[in-house]
Amino acid sequence: MSRFRERVAFVTGAASGIGRATSLRLASEEARIYAVDVDTDGLGETTRLVREAGGTIETGRCDVTSRQACFDVIAACVAKYGKLDVLVNVAGIVRFSHATQTSEAEWNLLLAVNLSGPFFLSQAAIPHLLESGGNIVNIASNAGLMGQAYTVGYCASKAGLINMSKALAMEFVKSRIRINCVAPAGTATNLVANVVFPEGVDGALLDRYRGFRPMSRPEDIASVVAFLASEEAKAVHGAVWEADQAVSAG
Repeated sequence: MSRFRERVAFVTGAASGIGRATSLRLASEEARIYAVDVDTDGLGETTRLVREAGGTIETGRCDVTSRQACFDVIAACVAKYGKLDVLVNVAGIVRFSHATQTSEAEWNLLLAVNLSGPFFLSQAAIPHLLESGGNIVNIASNAGLMGQAYTVGYCASKAGLINMSKALAMEFVKSRIRINCVAPAGTATNLVANVVFPEGVDGALLDRYRGFRPMSRPEDIASVVAFLASEEAKAVHGAVWEADQAVSAG
């Protein structure tokens, strides 16, 4: 398929996991990729993989907690390619802690990366997306749809991202922009593999969020993103797609 021929896609969190898989998937459909992350080594590997597969990619380092950095890197993408068609906000972090022991710094960091970053990037991208009739796909989590023990900051940030997506969708409902959100469950990424649990957690409270099916792969979520970002999903706006192996279904 070549659903993204001549289109420019900006992907955050592209050094690994869902961000890397999304970069590879969109590039395989002839999108020109601008990929960012704070992990420059990981970005280098993503670049190698995309180019070896015949894709087009440029990269930049971006700390999404900085509004200025977000605006600067969107400007760099447009300067390089001349336009912007797709923004995929993947960059995110998770921290497990007891609610009463969550530090101010940890709380602020979760909100900054998972919520403020996507908002700043959307602010910077929307004027360009209005010109191109493009779209935004935000990667949230099923943790934004249901309460989960020991992740109060993560749940709050992802719930905020979901409602931010809906609010932006309504503000721009009369324009050509589409804004949607994907809510995965645990996915086989470094983010999940490197989770550290605090002492004294109740395992029974965690078991109910694992579900009955195997974890998704990053490529599974990238496939959902590719559909939502394509013209095949032109009727989909302001939606939250639960790609979570039915964890939040019941």
